[in-house]
Amino acid sequence: MENYFNGLDLHLGNLSRLSNARTRSISAENPAGAKGGGGMATEGTGAYMARELGQGWKVSPSIVIPPMSIISLANIQEAGAIQHIWMTTYPTHWRRLVLRAYWDGEEQPSIECPYGDFFVNGWCERCNVNSLPIVVNPAGGMNCYWEMPFRQS
Repeated sequence: MENYFNGLDLHLGNLSRLSNARTRSISAENPAGAKGGGGMATEGTGAYMARELGQGWKVSPSIVIPPMSIISLANIQEAGAIQHIWMTTYPTHWRRLVLRAYWDGEEQPSIECPYGDFFVNGWCERCNVNSLPIVVNPAGGMNCYWEMPFRQS
């Protein structure tokens, strides 16, 4: 395959290229990233607001993390790359939540830092960030576009 494109290093300059890469969206509603698994929840943090809308709506768009607990956001069993992370929470939690990521059999995390620091918003004060790798929007949505490839989780 002379012009094989594996889907990594995706940007506006190669957006039109075709690849055989498989994509997944891991979320509170679809923690395993199953194909077609989003919008299938019937119970969750948004159940009351979506009570008359039925399945297919954001019934479980978020999770509640109890104090002093550890939550696994993703457990990917094959090689891949994280290409986008979107999260939001209350600013008072930015220094209390620690984001950790392990892959390739490492005992020490590849990422370990407070949530707000990871998204360039330390000190529990929100500020807009508009850059290629990190975007923090006015309403608090935090995005990371650092490409993080791995062989195994």
